[in-house]
Amino acid sequence: MNYFNRYFVDVVKNKYFQFSGRASRSEFWYFVLFSIIVAIVVAIVGTALGIQYMMPMDTVSVSPTGELINVTQEMPVNILQIIVSLALFFPSLAIAIRRLHDIGRTGWWYLVGLIPLVGALVLIAFFVMPSQKEDNQYGAFSIE
Repeated sequence: MNYFNRYFVDVVKNKYFQFSGRASRSEFWYFVLFSIIVAIVVAIVGTALGIQYMMPMDTVSVSPTGELINVTQEMPVNILQIIVSLALFFPSLAIAIRRLHDIGRTGWWYLVGLIPLVGALVLIAFFVMPSQKEDNQYGAFSIE
């Protein structure tokens, strides 16, 4: 429980919009781990409670005679999941940028994630790199 409070609650509560400074590798990865756990719990709770919106989706289907027809289907969307995802968007962005600062890179490197597949692999490689052991332009080195 101490790790949850230190690496998740503290980031969400005290560093919600903090894009400056540095985030250690452990702080970043514990936040990612707890975000995934929270997302799974919220998905289960939202589904169990039936907090869903049935979103209409138009799809194209082929009739038995071979004609293309438009079919409207309803897809369930978990409202609770959407709310939690929106609430965690800025803390997730902020900690990712602080993690990039920790390895000496500017936060603009986060935009490399927009490149399909390659961008995600580059970001993962950056996120697993060890911290710079000395102070850099983004802040002082601290041992956690």
